Amino acid sequence: MKVIVIGCGRLGAALAGELSGRGIEVAVVDRDEAAFERLSPSFTGNRVTGMGFDREALVQAGIESADALAALTASDEVNAVSARAARLLFKVPRVVARLYDPGKAEAYRRLGIPTLSHVTWGVGRIIELLCYSPVEQVESLGGGEVELVQVELPPLLAGRSVQELTLVGEIMVVAVTRQGRTLIPTPGTLFQLGDQVHLALLTSSSQRLKHLLGLA
Repeated sequence: MKVIVIGCGRLGAALAGELSGRGIEVAVVDRDEAAFERLSPSFTGNRVTGMGFDREALVQAGIESADALAALTASDEVNAVSARAARLLFKVPRVVARLYDPGKAEAYRRLGIPTLSHVTWGVGRIIELLCYSPVEQVESLGGGEVELVQVELPPLLAGRSVQELTLVGEIMVVAVTRQGRTLIPTPGTLFQLGDQVHLALLTSSSQRLKHLLGLA
């Protein structure tokens, strides 16, 4: 897997270090060469000096074969342009943008680009979005506190009830897609093998959801 991190501030450097430590190929892009000093001494990835939306810098970072990109600079404008270029021009499968202005964030959610704020998101959650996960985010609401996600029902939950996948105030099953048709379930609705389950949950409860699904 190859990931590009735009911006080598505290968050970008921490993310790059964590990904590199997991054996993932990482390239970090920052216009300030001195910013790379924030990277861990054990970081083995590529360092590219340049603007995050500059085509030459992105190509040098390997965007043409990248699996994911995180735009994490302190500038909404740089992050927005970098994220759009990655998704629309280079067809990068997974893109995350750090945007402080909620008004701008909504437009990017509509493009399928998850956005994050410096308050509600951490390195672990960004990695979940960038790396493959059976729980797929569909929408991020508000400042990122609530998510709409979908997941193919794990076989072990077939025959179990919606009630068993509900935590009041944290996790709620809002719909189930079954054999091409989508229904709004009741607490007593029983899951069937092959169901696509759509849930609303607090971002902070994502790990609890994985435990309920038997994925963690």
